[in-house]
Amino acid sequence: MKLYLSIIFMFAGLITMAQSADFIILKKKGKTVQSFYTGKQIEFTTKDGVYKNAEIIGIANDSIFIREYITRQAMTSMGFYVIDTAGSVASAYPYQSISIIGRKQSGFNWNASGYALLGGGILLTLASGVVYLADRDRFSPELMGASAGLAVVGYFLAKSGGKGFVIGKKGYSLEYMKVSSVQP
Repeated sequence: MKLYLSIIFMFAGLITMAQSADFIILKKKGKTVQSFYTGKQIEFTTKDGVYKNAEIIGIANDSIFIREYITRQAMTSMGFYVIDTAGSVASAYPYQSISIIGRKQSGFNWNASGYALLGGGILLTLASGVVYLADRDRFSPELMGASAGLAVVGYFLAKSGGKGFVIGKKGYSLEYMKVSSVQP
């Protein structure tokens, strides 16, 4: 029995993986908020305005290497659609060029509710304007004022939604942690 266990433990060492190499830490006022390492999904916007949602395939020498998968809808022979991966694109960015890191949505989505209120307020304001032009006796200035107010509230709710972690604001910063000693 001991022989079997020792053989299993010997071969288990062949398939285990070591700690990932370098990684990047998102900090808020010196406290770690999130860590990014090889194999993790990341969503960010660069200072140039480039948006990326991709998998990290490596972090080395102050650069983050990502692979973005290109997906398309394809029709099957049965006539329904499936999402198929058409390919992937690998690219690299210096971590200093990242300006916004995406935040996971949790709880109620105020941003989407704001856009719904904005759209509803604009629609009601336009409908009230059409009623004013068509039949002034049925026009209600209170309804037009309330619908315009609804649109304004919706606009501010939509703009208050989180964009993610903005680097450099509210104490957010990115820090590169060099762990590996091997130079690629």
